[in-house]
Order: sequence, then structure tokens, then C-alpha cells
Amino acid sequence: MTKLSSSARRLSDLTSAEVPQSLQGATIVWAFGSVEQHGPHLPLSVDLDIADAFATATAARLEHSFVAPPQAFGARSLPGSGGGLAFPGTLYLRGGVLIEYLQGLIAGFATLGCKQLVIINGHYENEAFLLEAIDSTREAGELGTCAVTAFSWWSLVEQTWLDRHIGKRFPGWHAEHAGLTETSLMLHLKPDLVGLERPEHPTPPPAGIYVHPVDLPKTTTDGVLSSTAGSTAELGRALFEHVVERILQQISYSQK
Repeated sequence: MTKLSSSARRLSDLTSAEVPQSLQGATIVWAFGSVEQHGPHLPLSVDLDIADAFATATAARLEHSFVAPPQAFGARSLPGSGGGLAFPGTLYLRGGVLIEYLQGLIAGFATLGCKQLVIINGHYENEAFLLEAIDSTREAGELGTCAVTAFSWWSLVEQTWLDRHIGKRFPGWHAEHAGLTETSLMLHLKPDLVGLERPEHPTPPPAGIYVHPVDLPKTTTDGVLSSTAGSTAELGRALFEHVVERILQQISYSQK
């Protein structure tokens, strides 16, 4: 059973002299997000804020764990899953650069002596690059004895939870960008950053299809890919608690 602690310890608060003993056998939890447009009602920091909140809550509930400073910049926003670069505010790294950058960081975490690195992704387009970077680090023999568990937070949401709380309104995670779930999570986590607008896009784009040139009005409504109707802090709190519990279950399973 997972042992709980009272609060998350920050990796960056350690001194260099404290690192060897403090991190021996520890779990490091690291959030990987993005600075990306999220419509007219949400800040650019959504993918970073949500992933970091999950990482902090996870580290706070694990014994001998630390939360690492979050990674703010990720892969480019794509029209069918993030609205695309036609909307201002997104900052990104090109795919090859991002993979190499992540590989260096993951290898660096492994050298600190931790037992496990848990990476929580909050940006849809990051996922393939993150997994490629981990596998490249493994192939290069740079993980040592460090175990790695990585996932996008939405991958742990159970279908039964979606059926109970969202139902047939759910458009698929690729189209939930700036939609019901992200708006509700931000209302729970950082309500002061959420605007009053509740954009509605009645025809969410299909997953896995890229078309150039993009028809922006057909794909999005002001950068929103689906509907924000019904967004509440209560829904966000329920989703947050569900995902944190599922993360702890995933970590426990990975340690077996």
C-alpha cells in the first residue's frame, strides 16, 4: 500500500551536498506541460498548471519523494488537437530538438540516484516525443537503475468515470483542448485565471487527421475544439481527485 506524506518536497530546494543522501532510493515526480493558447477564457499555462498540480499532489502523497521543477515548453500546437499556431501565445520546441532536450534531462535525473522517475504529461502533442526520448535514453544505457513511469494524465481517466460525469458529450481527449475537462480543472485549481466566456464548438475535429490548409472556423471556435458547457469547479475537483488516485495506483503497479 502507498504510504502518504503531509506535503510535497521540492527537488530544487535541496543543496548540492544534500542530493546524494536525500535522493538515494527516492521517487522524483516531474510535470511536462506547455505554453499554448487555450481559447479566450483560459491562460496559456493550462497544460503546465494542470500537470504540475498533479505532480505536486502525487509527490505529497508518496513517501520519500520529491517534485521537480516543471518543464514549461513542449511540442508545437496542432490544429486538430490544440487549435494550432494561428492563435497567438504558443511557444514550442521542434520535435528533434525536444527529443534531444528531454533525453538529456531524463538522463540527468537518473544520475541523481533516484529509484524512480514519474513523468506526468499535460500537453497532447508532447506524448510521442516524450516516449521516444525515454526509449532513446534507455537504448543509450543512460537510465542506470532508475525506473521510469510516464503517462499523459488523461490516459488514467477510467471510462466509467467519463460515462458517469460527462457521458455522450465527451468528444475524445484530442478535442478536449480548452474544453469541459480543462476548464473545470482550472476552475478548481486556479479560478482567478478563468474568464467568463464559455465557448462552444459544435463539431469537434476527428482524431489523427491533418489537413493543409486548415479551415479554422470548421476546426475551432476561437481556439476551442469542443464545448465548455457545464464546466464547474466541482467537476474539476472530482476529476482531479480521480486522476491523483489513479496515478498512485499506477505507481504502485509499476513498482511490483
